[in-house]
Amino acid sequence: MPLPNVNIDSMKIYTKGGDKGQTSLVGGTRVSKAHDKIEAYGTVDELNSAIGIIACSNEEYANFLKTIQHKLFNAGSILASENDLSFELPSIQLSDIELLEKEIDRLEKGLPRLKNFILPGGSIISAHTHLARCICRRAERRIVGLEEDKYSLILQYLNRLSDYLFVLSREYLRLEGKAETIWQKD
Repeated sequence: MPLPNVNIDSMKIYTKGGDKGQTSLVGGTRVSKAHDKIEAYGTVDELNSAIGIIACSNEEYANFLKTIQHKLFNAGSILASENDLSFELPSIQLSDIELLEKEIDRLEKGLPRLKNFILPGGSIISAHTHLARCICRRAERRIVGLEEDKYSLILQYLNRLSDYLFVLSREYLRLEGKAETIWQKD
């Protein structure tokens, strides 16, 4: 979705506006690139990139993962914005969270009951999915740190997404016929 009042055809990749460690929020306010909001939406962007790797690695779940990527972009635009914009941003809905829950339930039906902690890995795609899960948890922590109630649906979405990524990592191992590595405490 193009930003309002921005001509995409004339957008340059470099603006030189960030050369001194500042960037703009959606709405125009300049803030430090170390600002908590920048860290939060930057981590969501990192998560989106990690999910892009997973989507390219297995066609079976690529479309669902691309849907997630669009929702993460929506979340990032919300996090990158100021209050009281003169235009409406895309949003995260309760139905987006419910869709993740339905997919988790569907996938879990085909997986063995989880009786132990498992280590990330077992295959490249499963390991990448676990890495995305960890980035998702970090994004969640960054948003919690903003201490703003208006991000509650984004937090719920990320919480459920990390659960989905855990289940998906197990599903990839099932599809590849590979065993989960059970955590050994000794």
